[in-house]
Amino acid sequence: MSRNKSKRVVGNGGPYRIGEITTLTGLSADTLRYYEKIGLLRDVPRSASGLRSYSPRHLSALKFILRAKAMNFSLDEISRLLEMRNDPQHARDEVRALTHEKLADIEAQIEQLDLLRRELQLLVNLCQASEEGCPIIDDLQQGELGG
Repeated sequence: MSRNKSKRVVGNGGPYRIGEITTLTGLSADTLRYYEKIGLLRDVPRSASGLRSYSPRHLSALKFILRAKAMNFSLDEISRLLEMRNDPQHARDEVRALTHEKLADIEAQIEQLDLLRRELQLLVNLCQASEEGCPIIDDLQQGELGG
């Protein structure tokens, strides 16, 4: 006699177990617990045996967190954005200011990366033209502390 265990379909509208949330979001169980510990993910109920039960609201918040992380917002900034998410009309100016700061940070990083790209390209070109020694090693040695 075989037992027919029914399997839950992941993404069926919740409540979700931690393993289902990890499948839906790509986040590890440790990350989910950490987000709960630091307050990014709030009010996750537990069963009598201590198992977490995530709602569609939690899943939505996690997708929001992932999207904000992809935009290079820090966890502190994401926490602020999550708070503002509850009342976006009144938080519009603050969200705009925070996003403007993030944009300025990204533009500064792009400038630094562009400078690094040009420097590395120069070193590659010098190396190709060099008949002896290695201009790349020489350049790196010039940057040694105390050298």
